Amino acid sequence: MSNTDFISYSFIFILGLVIGSFLNVCIYRIPRDESIVFPPSRCPKCGRKLSALENMPLLSYMLQNGKCKGCQGSISIRYPIVELLTGISFVWLFSMLGFSTVFLKYSVMMCILLAISFIDLEHKIIPDEIVVFSIGAGILLNLIARDVTLLSALIGFFSASGILLLMAVITKGAMGGGDIKLMAAMGIFIGNGPILLALFIGFMIGGFVSLLLLIFKIKGRKDYIPFGPFLAAGVLISGLFFDEILRWYLM
Repeated sequence: MSNTDFISYSFIFILGLVIGSFLNVCIYRIPRDESIVFPPSRCPKCGRKLSALENMPLLSYMLQNGKCKGCQGSISIRYPIVELLTGISFVWLFSMLGFSTVFLKYSVMMCILLAISFIDLEHKIIPDEIVVFSIGAGILLNLIARDVTLLSALIGFFSASGILLLMAVITKGAMGGGDIKLMAAMGIFIGNGPILLALFIGFMIGGFVSLLLLIFKIKGRKDYIPFGPFLAAGVLISGLFFDEILRWYLM
């Protein structure tokens, strides 16, 4: 790796950490109907405003041993996990896509999927605010990246979400409305073919993980298992590797 590459990857990783820190704000505040801008970052337990040092992504958690400097309350492990995942994800996307409009598009999509996944895991909801933002961002980024046609995005908006809506009607609510809206928004991002494959991959991953949770008695048959993270994984895999998967299948 050249010095230039090292600097580029380091910059992308640090950028990912910083954005991951902002995602943590979104993950905490949006389900609580709080502004993601004001007030400034504060301890969720004692409400104390955090200093610049305490706001440093990843590093602050390690320096403080996962505790608030004021009340000594425990800080959720989610904070460094989200920051680290975002940093690593940005580097991974950059290694495949380089500095490009497609990299910008998938970085935004990755942030949306991470936020939705952690909110769904913690609160069992997919907020409408993020879905609406995703629709707008998908349309704008498609115009910038020019990797998905308007027709494909339009069909993608209705196809996978339509299948989930039909399943929800047939199963009387087994599929949540948030999952339906998520796939509609992501259909705009990645287009019709990839979103249908994403739905299939999401069901495969979700079914496998759910089976493991049942086998090891972590969850019961009637327990709710958030499906958003599985759909998010399907969207990411299909969006990035749709052509490769299709070629492999047709061999």
